[in-house]
Amino acid sequence: MPDFRDPNMAPLDMRDPATWPALQTHWEEAQRLWAQWWSAPAMPALPTGAAAPATFDPAALAALNARLAPQVEALLHATVDAGIGAAVPEVIAPLPGDRRFSSAAWRDQPYYALVKQWYLLYAEYCRGMTRLAPVPAAERQRLEFATRQYLDAIAPSNFPATNPDVLARAIATDGASVVQGLRNLAEDTERGRITMTDEAAFAVGRNLALTPGRVIFRNDLIELIQYDATTPTVHKRPLVIIPPCINKYYILDLQPANSFVRHTVAQGQTVFLVSWRNVPESLGGLTWDDYIEEGVIRALRVAQDVGASRQVNALGFCVGGTLLASALAVLAARRDTSVASATLLTTMLDFADPGEIGVYVTREFLESREAQLLAGQRVPGADLANAFASLRANDLIWNYVVGNYLKGETPPAFDLLYWNGDSTNLPGPMYAYYLRNLYLDNRLRERGALTMAGSTVDLHRVVVPTYIYASREDHIVPWRSAYKSTALLGGDCTFVLGASGHIAGVVNPPVPVKRNYWTNDLLTDVPEDWLERAESVPGSWWPHWSAWLAARAGPQRAAPVAAGNGRFPTLDPAPGRYVQAKA
Repeated sequence: MPDFRDPNMAPLDMRDPATWPALQTHWEEAQRLWAQWWSAPAMPALPTGAAAPATFDPAALAALNARLAPQVEALLHATVDAGIGAAVPEVIAPLPGDRRFSSAAWRDQPYYALVKQWYLLYAEYCRGMTRLAPVPAAERQRLEFATRQYLDAIAPSNFPATNPDVLARAIATDGASVVQGLRNLAEDTERGRITMTDEAAFAVGRNLALTPGRVIFRNDLIELIQYDATTPTVHKRPLVIIPPCINKYYILDLQPANSFVRHTVAQGQTVFLVSWRNVPESLGGLTWDDYIEEGVIRALRVAQDVGASRQVNALGFCVGGTLLASALAVLAARRDTSVASATLLTTMLDFADPGEIGVYVTREFLESREAQLLAGQRVPGADLANAFASLRANDLIWNYVVGNYLKGETPPAFDLLYWNGDSTNLPGPMYAYYLRNLYLDNRLRERGALTMAGSTVDLHRVVVPTYIYASREDHIVPWRSAYKSTALLGGDCTFVLGASGHIAGVVNPPVPVKRNYWTNDLLTDVPEDWLERAESVPGSWWPHWSAWLAARAGPQRAAPVAAGNGRFPTLDPAPGRYVQAKA
């Protein structure tokens, strides 16, 4: 790539092509300072004791340079021609889905068109160099992730001087947008996180988590909500939902139009749902076994009692699904058959490929914090939220840096993003067990390798029919990793693949009709073979799952007239107390 640095910082005359190199220098310096201010991530260091990497393959490097050389030459000519008023041709286009440069100014105004294209060309060169880097396979994903973080951070769209939309808004508002942006920055600094939605537009119990129900059980770890029936008859076997404990349960009960809980109740199911506690400091010593015994299994037992049913059906979402599968393995070891069927939504049981979140889950990281975690240090919800946001930095970080701070805007109201910012704290011992035994050592997939709640667990002994849902664009639970559960569980498995990502793929109500899902009754050894033969079905997967569950929920009987029973009376109306606590 050409070197644009000019040690002589001469005054700039936009009409003189000779000033363009100096302008590039100013831009690069601004990028460096801004990236430093926002703590742009550095490239990951080699692990201690690792050998120095080999040199780049000269032939591959030459091929990369040869591939980009025509674009560099064309952009150099365009840079010179722009100085005399010529239009700037598009030498390199943004990657598909990149919305940072969508306004007309990035195309029509020569200065911004060139800034954009030099950045895109530099980014392509960095990505190419990263692909060629002679690093161990285990480090490649971390290197690619760090490269993407760096490139996202230094984008010209993130800086006032090189973002035409920011400058246009500042002029149009007589500088009011700059003042408001500073206010937004100060407020978010005090809050400790970036605001992603108009938080005044939502409140749990006001316009979120509205499905009528009652809390019928509470211990130190969970509240159990029983939802009011909306049909005259219900299936005999209740459904117990285990949501993720990393965020609040109401992702499954947002607003009436997109509430998975409300939809399920309307299908004649008696629904019980776990609301995990936002762990206070006094409970920082809770363990993985506590989440199994006093969380999942306790909820199953209460639902059996209140539902007057020897068996229940169970559903787990994300880490809630991992906890549910672990609990089912514990029950199998105890020869307990109280669960008739299981549903796992975007759940990982085989952690060989944990997706992009694996860049954070390293042995070095755990060893540096394990002693404190085992001693009861909590994991702040904000840390987890920031880690997940960084996986999609352009959409979930820089988009709001530009909108909130540079343009002084208030982000639009969006229930999913409100929930995304409402994170929870986790107890250290539980978190350390999860990282070491599942993510790093991947021992849950091994028969008899782990002991949970006093029982040796073996997923192959879980012989209940299981509905496994994955999202095709999920960056937290890759769908191929979720597919591996079909070979780990001992019962009949139904695998369904939905469009979109980790959350939007799950929260996909039947109305309005959008997205699609794939089905294939024939499970193959290779996920791609399954997908190649799968049928694409338009719309939501919810009705498909509802029909599957109905066939395993038992006969119809009169709906209960009230929640709870003599042993478990109602305590509070839904959504309960635990969901209200903030991290």
